[in-house]
Amino acid sequence: MPKVKVKSGAKKRFKLTGTGKIKRKHAFKSHILTKKETKQKRSLTNMALVHKSDENNVKAMLNI
Repeated sequence: MPKVKVKSGAKKRFKLTGTGKIKRKHAFKSHILTKKETKQKRSLTNMALVHKSDENNVKAMLNI
C-alpha cells in the first residue's frame, strides 16, 4: 500500500488538539500592523478552533 498523501499547505496551517478538534491561526496578523489596535493584534496571536462547518473539508485535506 502506498502512503496516503496529505495537502502540504494544510499540514503547515492546522494542528490537532488532544480531543480531536482542529486548531488554526488568525488572519490579518502578517503586515500593515501600524494601523491596527494593540488589543486586536494581541487577540490575533491566540489560536482558534476551526468552525464545525469547515471541519470536514480540513479533515479531508489532512486525511483524518
